[in-house]
Amino acid sequence: MFVSDLKKSIRVFFFTAAGGMLIASCSDGRSAPGTPATLSAATESDSTGKSGQADKANTSPASGNNTGLAIASPTKYLEKDGRRIAYRIIGKGEPLILCNRFRGILDDWDPLFLDELAKQYSVVTFDYSGIGLSTLPNINDSLRELDDIHELAAALGFKQFSLIGWSHGGKVAQVYAGSHPDEIRQLILLGSGPIGKNRFQPEKIFFERALKPVNDFDDEIVLFFEPKYADSREAAKLYHARVKERKSDTSHYVTPEKFAKYFATVQVYNSNEKAKENLLQSKIPMLIISGEHDIVFPIESWYEQTGKNPNLQIIMLPRAGHGPQSQYPLLSARYIHDFIAATGR
Repeated sequence: MFVSDLKKSIRVFFFTAAGGMLIASCSDGRSAPGTPATLSAATESDSTGKSGQADKANTSPASGNNTGLAIASPTKYLEKDGRRIAYRIIGKGEPLILCNRFRGILDDWDPLFLDELAKQYSVVTFDYSGIGLSTLPNINDSLRELDDIHELAAALGFKQFSLIGWSHGGKVAQVYAGSHPDEIRQLILLGSGPIGKNRFQPEKIFFERALKPVNDFDDEIVLFFEPKYADSREAAKLYHARVKERKSDTSHYVTPEKFAKYFATVQVYNSNEKAKENLLQSKIPMLIISGEHDIVFPIESWYEQTGKNPNLQIIMLPRAGHGPQSQYPLLSARYIHDFIAATGR
C-alpha cells in the first residue's frame, strides 16, 4: 500500500508482509542517504538465495532460540567517582552501546536480540547509575545517564561507537548524540520518540500500567506488545521465557522508592531543545524502528522530523507495540546491521 498524501514532503511506503516496514524518504522525495537494499523492498532472499517472501527465521516473532552468549555473559563493574556502573559485553566488532527503557535493567534486554547483534558487533548493555546493580549516592542527579555512557566508552577504549536506545533510552541516546556528535557513528532508536516539544502524548493505559509499583506479565503484554493480536501475545510469552533463562548474576528491579526519584529526572531529556537542534545539524545517520501501535511514542511523532533531517530513516513493524525488538528480535537486529553497514562513516 502506497500513501502519498500523508505529508507532502514525505514519501511513506507500507509493506504488510510479515516483517513489514515503513520507509520515510527525504523531503525532496529521494530515498534517505545510505538506504540499505533490504530496506527498500518487501521481499528478501531466503536461506537458499532465492528471491521471495522474507523467510520466517527473519520475520516470525515466534522463531529463534538464545545462543547463550547474553544469558551467560558475566556482569562487570566500572568504579568511577564513588559510584559503580554494572555492565555486560558480548561479541566482537564495532562497538554498540545500548541505553535501556524507563525502569529497565540489564535483564530486560531480549537475549536473542543481543545474541544476533553480537554476531557482528561488540554489544554493551548497562544499568544506569542508581538502577539495578549500579550505584549512585544521589539518584536525583540529572543527566547522570550521559555520564554513564561517556565513562563506559572511555573505559572500554571506544573513541567512536553506535548508540541504540529503547524508549526512554532513546531520549538519552539522542541527547548524548547531540552533545557528542563526533563520537557517534549511528543512532538507532527502538520504540522511542523525538526529544524536545512533541504534540503526541502517551496513551492513558501506559501510565496506568507503567506507574504501578510492580509490573506483572500482563502489564508487559500491554506495555511492550500489541495485546489485540494473538501472534503478539505469543511473542510476549516467548520473550518472557527468554529473559527468564538467566538464573544467576541477575540485576535488581527498580524499587518503588527509587522509581519515584528516577521518574523525576525523565522530563530533563524530553525537554532538551538544544540537543534536538544539534542532532538536526549533525550528519549522524538515524534509524527508527517502531511498532505499528506504540502506546508511548506513536510512530507519527517522527513524520515531521523526516522533512527536517535527511539522515533519518523509519521502519514500522506490524502488529507490534512499544518493544519491537522483543517481538521481532532477529528481524530488528538484521535491520540494524544492514543500516550500519550501509551508512558507515
